[in-house]
Amino acid sequence: MAQNHFQPDIYPEYVRLKVPEYDELEETVAEAASTPAAARILDLGAGTGETARRVLKRHPGASIVLVDSSAEMLAAARETLAEDRVESVLVQKLEDPLPPGPFDLVVSALAVHHLESADKQVLFERIARVLKPGGRFVLADVIVPQDTELASTPVASEFDRPDRLDDQLAWISEAGLEPSVLWTNGDLAVIAACRPEMEPA
Repeated sequence: MAQNHFQPDIYPEYVRLKVPEYDELEETVAEAASTPAAARILDLGAGTGETARRVLKRHPGASIVLVDSSAEMLAAARETLAEDRVESVLVQKLEDPLPPGPFDLVVSALAVHHLESADKQVLFERIARVLKPGGRFVLADVIVPQDTELASTPVASEFDRPDRLDDQLAWISEAGLEPSVLWTNGDLAVIAACRPEMEPA
């Protein structure tokens, strides 16, 4: 999928062609992100702002920080989002340090699968650190399904590095969050993970 990630003019059509469940996935993310109430949101791999647009509708008073490695995609996102809802736009990789927290909500759709396994683990740890106690992380992404015949999302070996769902749940738990699987469809999954209100002693 990565070869079209930096072409905002064709990406919306492309992703819906290659991922027919895209709108269902995005709506699941928005629903999962609707509680608790959020004032400050972080979108990792924000792309053209589709996830941000849907999530911001659920949090009318919130502002959002957009992170993506493509300046072109972020420029497209800025055009579709109200200026007063965007706190900042950061052109950087997911492997880079995250913007300072705390955030009530962190979301990411179809971006984290580009990372190597070890980098996913580091990212989940960073997300846990920038989340407020009681905050939520919602991840929607490509996974390696147990039944490989269910894999239908196009991936390119030089760009895409999906992992098994159980591995990612374990890494999120190890980061100090409490994950649950909200939706799966073949090789796609949506996970919601909460940072506990009280940290373990």
